Amino acid sequence: MTPALEFLREHAPNLGLHAPWQFYYTTGLLSSFLDNAPTAVAFYEVAQGLGTAGYEGQALVAGIPEMLLKSIAIGSVFFGSMTYIGNGPNFMVKAIAEENGIKMPSFFGYMFKFSLLMLLPIYFFVHVLFLN
Repeated sequence: MTPALEFLREHAPNLGLHAPWQFYYTTGLLSSFLDNAPTAVAFYEVAQGLGTAGYEGQALVAGIPEMLLKSIAIGSVFFGSMTYIGNGPNFMVKAIAEENGIKMPSFFGYMFKFSLLMLLPIYFFVHVLFLN
């Protein structure tokens, strides 16, 4: 993973991510389908590659602007629940429920009937309330 992280850090200015909301939604989108920790680490490297331009006077945490770190952390953790595979326990709970005869929605059924209708609006409110 090290070569990929170095690539992201070096090419960060060309990726088009600069604002906290961009990190929040992009990290969240990837975290919906990938494990949360590597996704957060990857976007942390992108934030490091950007430096502190545009964030002068703001607190730095772990070498990046605090608001970017918040966006990355919240996006990677919250959006993991958008799919069964975005977070390990989601799939485990589904398997246990089905093993006990409880009907569970399919992969896309879960996304369309629950995630997009219920979670995404909540995540939008989180964006508006905490990341502006």
